[in-house]
Amino acid sequence: MKKFVKLPYFIFFLVLVLGYSCNQSNTSKEEETILKGTATIFVDETLSPIIEDQVAVFENNYEAKIKLVSKSESEVLNSLFNEKGAIAILSRNLTAEELKIFKSRKINPKITPFATDAIAFIANKNMQDSIISLEEVVSFMQGKSTPSIKGLVFDNLNSSTVRYMKSLAEIESIPKSGVFSFKTNDEVIKYVSENSDMIGVVGVNWLSQPQPAMQKYVDNVNALRVTGLAGNESYLPSQNNIAEKKYPLARDLYIINCQGYSGLGMGFASFVGGDVGQRIILKSGLLPIRIPARKFTITKSQNDKN
Repeated sequence: MKKFVKLPYFIFFLVLVLGYSCNQSNTSKEEETILKGTATIFVDETLSPIIEDQVAVFENNYEAKIKLVSKSESEVLNSLFNEKGAIAILSRNLTAEELKIFKSRKINPKITPFATDAIAFIANKNMQDSIISLEEVVSFMQGKSTPSIKGLVFDNLNSSTVRYMKSLAEIESIPKSGVFSFKTNDEVIKYVSENSDMIGVVGVNWLSQPQPAMQKYVDNVNALRVTGLAGNESYLPSQNNIAEKKYPLARDLYIINCQGYSGLGMGFASFVGGDVGQRIILKSGLLPIRIPARKFTITKSQNDKN
C-alpha cells in the first residue's frame, strides 16, 4: 500500500521537474541578447579561417557561444532559404530575387559588408611560370584549347570560387575535362603541392592563415601573379594590391543576418565591423572594410623645454 501512496508524490515531482525545464528553456531563449547566448552561423567554407578567428575573440570577450557550420556557398544559401539557419557569411550579397524570398516572409535581412577577400591561383614551387593570364583562364573555363594551362583544381563544384569563375567566363557549366574538384581548400593546396602540373583555385585567406598541419603544403606552393583582362601588368593577391584595386580577382564579404530580432547575429556583425574585428581582418592579410585608426602617444623628453 505504501508504494501506491508514494505514486502521487512522484507524479507531482515529475510535473515540477518538467515545468522547471520548460521554464529554463524559455528563459534561455529570452535571455539571448546581442552579446549573450548561443547562435549557429553558416559560413562559406572558403572563408572559414578568418571567421574562426573572429568567433574565438568574440567568445572570449562576451558570454556567447557560436557554432560555426562550414558549407559550400550553395549549401549556406539553402540553409537560409529552408530556415535551417538565420545567420550566414558569404562572398557575395543577396540578389534581388533572393531578397524577395525573405520579404515574402516579412523578414528584412541585415547585410553587413566587413572585408575584401581574393581568389588566388596557386602552383607547385617547381612550376617555372609565375604569372597566369586571366584571359587564358577564362578561355580554359570555356572549354577552349589553352596550352599554358593543363588543369584547374577547385575545392567544390558548389563553392563560391567555382560560381565566381563561371560568372567571369559567362558559362553555365564547367568543362567536362581539365577541371577537377575536391571538397576543401586544404585538399586543393595539398594536391597542388604534390603535383607540379596543376593550378589550384583557393581563397587567399587559406594561404595566409594555414592550420599547423597544412603549413608544409602551403610552403610548397606559390601564389601566381595574375594579369587582368585589361592591361598587361600582373599582380599578386597581396593586401596592398587588393586595397589599390589592382588585383583582378577581389571580392567583398558579407554577414547576412535574418534573425529578425536583436540577437547574437546583430552583435557579432557589429563586432566584426568594429575596431577589434577590423584589426583581426587587417592582421590576417585581407582588406578590412574600414582601416582601423592607429593611436600614437607623444611624450616630451627632458631636453624639450617647450
